[in-house]
Amino acid sequence: MTLYSEIMEQPQRVNDLLRAQRANIEKIAAEIKKRDIRFAFLAARGTSDNAARYANYLLGSMNRIPLALATPSLFTYYRQPPLLRDALVMGISQSGQSPDIISVLEEGKRQGCLTIAITNEPDSPLATTADFVIDIQAGDEQAVAATKTYTSQLMAVAMLATALDGGDRHWQELDRVADWMKQSLQLNDRIAQIVPRFRYIDHTVVLGRGFNYCTAFEWALKLKELTYTVAVPYSFADFQHGPIALVERGFPVMVISPLGEVYKPSLEMLSKLKNGFHAELVIISNDQAALNLAQSPIAIPAGIPEWLSPLVSILPAQLFTYHLTVEKGYDTEQPRSIHKITETN
Repeated sequence: MTLYSEIMEQPQRVNDLLRAQRANIEKIAAEIKKRDIRFAFLAARGTSDNAARYANYLLGSMNRIPLALATPSLFTYYRQPPLLRDALVMGISQSGQSPDIISVLEEGKRQGCLTIAITNEPDSPLATTADFVIDIQAGDEQAVAATKTYTSQLMAVAMLATALDGGDRHWQELDRVADWMKQSLQLNDRIAQIVPRFRYIDHTVVLGRGFNYCTAFEWALKLKELTYTVAVPYSFADFQHGPIALVERGFPVMVISPLGEVYKPSLEMLSKLKNGFHAELVIISNDQAALNLAQSPIAIPAGIPEWLSPLVSILPAQLFTYHLTVEKGYDTEQPRSIHKITETN
């Protein structure tokens, strides 16, 4: 099993998850609906924290549930956890081993909250702490850089939001995700041809907005983990409030901008970066207007609902990072200084 093979197996993994966990997730959603849930409180680290950013947008938009990302140090070092009354307390962790994430769920239970673990290890300490477990069923992930566990976490979040919503249309859209992912993975050869242009970059910014704010963070994280590039993620909106001063002629900018509610203002920003700042743009999109602005366009399938686009748009970003790692001569399986399981307090 290699990083590349794990990237390529993601359509099958999310499809299996959709089939196997729907009944469990609908049961969890029914229990949530019984409670007077006022908000969700979610703890995660690393890649899982980027899945939490997706949950922030999705539960807010589809279910009208405000979500706060936990600050685990309040629970461990400061020992002053916030009051969580009427909260749904969630933990997302690939391994389920991190003590600080576990501490948030333990405190949630002490305060009488409903707790949920989303993990790839259903027998882990995080899972045994929680009232309910969503097993993402990604299989053994041997590469240090997380890929298939990330998209499986996104799928689990999307299924939970859909179950809470209760409509058939969203389940039908979820049924199409694996096919959209397969189409995106067919871009592999195209992406491999793009990458040599960026062999010598050491700094970049990664832009996304709305549902794909999480994708910007996840792509930037993979670039840092695997290629040792200083990659800083921003919302398109935040980028204009100062960081845009970084951009000069030829500065590489990675972009995720599929069609959706935030597409129009993002397109205006891309035009400014291309024509006003002469940036070097890599753009992942499913609209030709955005792709036309890129020196390196990457076209994902048309027709993807914006709320599901993070599950698809991250795949070409993963492939880009994989091929750039190879191009730079680095180890795709074992990045320096990091390990598969990181236990933070």
